[in-house]
Order: sequence, then structure tokens, then C-alpha cells
Amino acid sequence: QLHRRGFRCLHGVDGSAGMLERARSTGLYRELRRCVLGREPLPAPAEHYDAVTLVGALGEGQVPCTALPELLRVTKPGGFLCLTTRSNPSNLRYKAELEAALEGLEERGAWQKVLAQEVECWERATSQEESTQGTGYISGVVYIYQKCPVPSLEEG
Repeated sequence: QLHRRGFRCLHGVDGSAGMLERARSTGLYRELRRCVLGREPLPAPAEHYDAVTLVGALGEGQVPCTALPELLRVTKPGGFLCLTTRSNPSNLRYKAELEAALEGLEERGAWQKVLAQEVECWERATSQEESTQGTGYISGVVYIYQKCPVPSLEEG
């Protein structure tokens, strides 16, 4: 969808060589690098990207909430971060931790929330217990934040 809307300079990272190969086969990415987010720094300089997305990886047993400052580090001041997580029962504890971390960064002035939107049919459920009201899907949330600009020296 991003490519169809004119975004052509896409970089991707993943901890899995297989997923990177799959991404490479699409021909959509200008650069792909291996990185285990939360265990090592992103392979990019500070304030490098206009927008950073992390979709499908913020969840129990995947990317830890402690990786959020690293995402902010590589985002330009005024740039956007689009993050997602699942709202299924097995991810509720993680989701609560994530939302506390998101709010904490906002309270410290690192970024400002633009949007937090629930999506009912986010992805197919892998079990009936995870399914939202028997729909066969689980719900999720899309969060969009804007990184706060660095205050000028005159502002104090």
C-alpha cells in the first residue's frame, strides 16, 4: 500500500533471514538489513527516517516495549511512527505494558499521539479462544505518533 501511494524509498529490518528474503522477493525495498529489535540497535543513524513503521511485531514474545526509544532514535524530529499490536486475550498483558510505555514517552515530551484506533478484524485468529466474538479474527490497535522537534536554544 505504501508503494502504491508513492513511497519509494523503503528500508526494512527483520531478525529472520527468511523473512528478509521474502521481503527482497517483492522488489519493494531499497535496503533490507538483519536486526533483532530490542537486542541490538537499528542499523541506521540517528534522526534518519521521516517515518518508521512497526507492524505485526509488537506482541508477547516478539519485540519488547523497551525497543521504543530505538525507534524514536532513528526518526527525524517531526517524523511519524506507526505501531501496531494485537488485542487478543494472550496479548493483553503485553498491550497494557506497551500502552504504559507509549504514554510514558508522551509524558516526557518525546512524541505526541496522533491516533490510536482499534481495528476489529485485524488478522485471522489461530484459535477459537483468541477469536473476537467468534468472528475468526482478532482485533488490534494502530498507533500513530509524531516525534517532537528538538527545542531551540531560545526556548530554553
